[in-house]
Amino acid sequence: MRLLLAEDNEDLAKWIARLLRQSRYDVDVVHRGDEADEALRQNDYALVILDLAMPVLDGYEVLARLRKRGDETPVIILTANDAVSSRVRGLDLGADDYLIKPFDAGELEARIRAQLRRKRILEETVIKFGTLQFNTVTREFRLAGETLALTPREHSILETLIRRAGRNISKHDIAATIFGMDDEANPNAVEIYIHRLRKKLEGFDVTVSTLRGLGYVLRLNHEGK
Repeated sequence: MRLLLAEDNEDLAKWIARLLRQSRYDVDVVHRGDEADEALRQNDYALVILDLAMPVLDGYEVLARLRKRGDETPVIILTANDAVSSRVRGLDLGADDYLIKPFDAGELEARIRAQLRRKRILEETVIKFGTLQFNTVTREFRLAGETLALTPREHSILETLIRRAGRNISKHDIAATIFGMDDEANPNAVEIYIHRLRKKLEGFDVTVSTLRGLGYVLRLNHEGK
């Protein structure tokens, strides 16, 4: 399991990295905020251990950029600043946990295990496709980290599409998901809802493509329409 450790104190970083590697984690270590930001853009990590006081970019900025990209990788903040305002700011930016220096090695490992357990539970309930996510428990869609506002019928169509992302779904099958037994099913109305969904997804990495004569498919934009 690969972790990112972003800590500007090289001695402390060596100690933490050695500790985690002894526990069979793979650890990438960086000492500057811009290096952390670049590593997070280029790689997938199970968890990030993030110091706040780093040069070039501080930990707050690294965290803000990560969450702005819709990346929900768990983040544990390490800091010598025990002020409540500092903790509040970090948590508001999207940190998952906070550990004040100096800290006990056992506590750090316990907090890492807790975040990884939470991540596994979330992954079992969240369907992801690009930056689009659907939580099967809360029934919420999120796009690039932000809640996606949908009407009930738009929601039903998008749920059908994301559950079968990359596969064709006929207009008839989509119509069946949005019209109840007492409704007069009109497959042509599906086109209206698909058009509305495309507008809401516009500018992001996910789109609804039409397969002429076959139906619709949820695709990533780089896959073509």
